[in-house]
Amino acid sequence: MYDEKTDKFMNRIKWSRLLLMLSIGFFFWQCSGNKKEYYEASGFVFGTSFKILYSSNNGELPCVVFDSLFSIINRSLSPFEEQSIISRVNRSEEVEIDSFFSHVFLAAQTISKQTNGAFDITVAPLVNAWGFGFEHWDSITPSTIDSLRQFVGYQKVVLRENRIIKENPGVMLDCSAIAKGYSCDVVANYFREQGISDYMIEVGGEIVTKGLNSRGKEWVIGITQPSDENSVLSPDLQERIVLGNGAMATSGNYRQFYYKDGHRYAHTINPVTGYPVEHSLLSVTVLADDCMTADALATAFMVMGLDSALTFVENRSDLAAYFIYSDENDEFKVIYTPSFENHLIKNN
Repeated sequence: MYDEKTDKFMNRIKWSRLLLMLSIGFFFWQCSGNKKEYYEASGFVFGTSFKILYSSNNGELPCVVFDSLFSIINRSLSPFEEQSIISRVNRSEEVEIDSFFSHVFLAAQTISKQTNGAFDITVAPLVNAWGFGFEHWDSITPSTIDSLRQFVGYQKVVLRENRIIKENPGVMLDCSAIAKGYSCDVVANYFREQGISDYMIEVGGEIVTKGLNSRGKEWVIGITQPSDENSVLSPDLQERIVLGNGAMATSGNYRQFYYKDGHRYAHTINPVTGYPVEHSLLSVTVLADDCMTADALATAFMVMGLDSALTFVENRSDLAAYFIYSDENDEFKVIYTPSFENHLIKNN
């Protein structure tokens, strides 16, 4: 399916995922004065990396704690796990969903309605067809897209008595644009139950922070500048922000893409048209109370485009957003909501 040039770019994507803490758009600064003991857990999950920093009065938590939390989510929402709940739903098997699946599904449906389908977990057949999902097609044509669109639409699937009811067996779900954010929330909820109030949780670039870092200051996070040639070793910083007690997610079409027959195909698929989005918006960072919402809306905004996304977020007092786009001269431009400005660290 891919030519030599595409393979080169896909390899870069794999490295970007492996070194997500350095390249996907976030750096963590710890500014000065706290004597609390801090601990770190890191590794790989959901095909990407995670890093967790936290302070606990009861000492370091066993690694199995985080492994168990991520494993439960994986068994529920990973389409790469053959016996996961979502895989069985996609095969139209009789399966009772768990609370993790139910929580994510209902949130996804709500956001789909709010964004008029710009976010839609039933986009799976299209994502797979374009080569960005859990299945891969060898070729794709306009007629292929037309035939698959009949299986896409959040209205085609409902939750009833702990079971997912699909309008058509061909309907498939993909929660990858919301699950990483949700996993951050799950860990954060566990920390709250354990009385842990100073932490930073990052999974695949989606982040939740609370309290202070090891030097007694609020967590500071960097946003990197979009670039097709972005180096995983020396990314260019666009901004630094103080996140505070909240969640942050970023989506951008400069990270996952491939070239075929001289055309660049980005990973964000419009569920309505069936095609990868092509507009000036390069990256969007969303701040919200929970990471699941930030994650899903970041994807939705990449589908909606700059004007529609800006209008949406300006009408929501619970959101803040930062947009990077290209102008008519292909130069990077930035626009952000007034609420986001409060988080920016101004350069002196």
